[in-house]
Amino acid sequence: MNELIRQAQLMQKKMLRTQEEMGKKEVETSVGGGMVTVKATCAGELLSVAIDPAVLEDVEMLQDMILSAVNEVLKKGKDLMQSEMSQITGGMKIPGLF
Repeated sequence: MNELIRQAQLMQKKMLRTQEEMGKKEVETSVGGGMVTVKATCAGELLSVAIDPAVLEDVEMLQDMILSAVNEVLKKGKDLMQSEMSQITGGMKIPGLF
């Protein structure tokens, strides 16, 4: 029983370390052929948005591209975080973890 508790504590430490590391890891995505590029951390913090000046004339298209890029980069970060955590837990789904 003590061994099981020790293993759980080690897994918890690895998971916390990985969450911290992944929270700093950056992901990037572009939409509209590179007209809008967004960078974020895997923790969901937006870092930058780059917009090609050529798209500034069509506000609705620009808004759609920004929304699409932000959603895509946040999904990319979340998927990367889940993949890393899954390696630690051996694929076990732990409620409330991610």
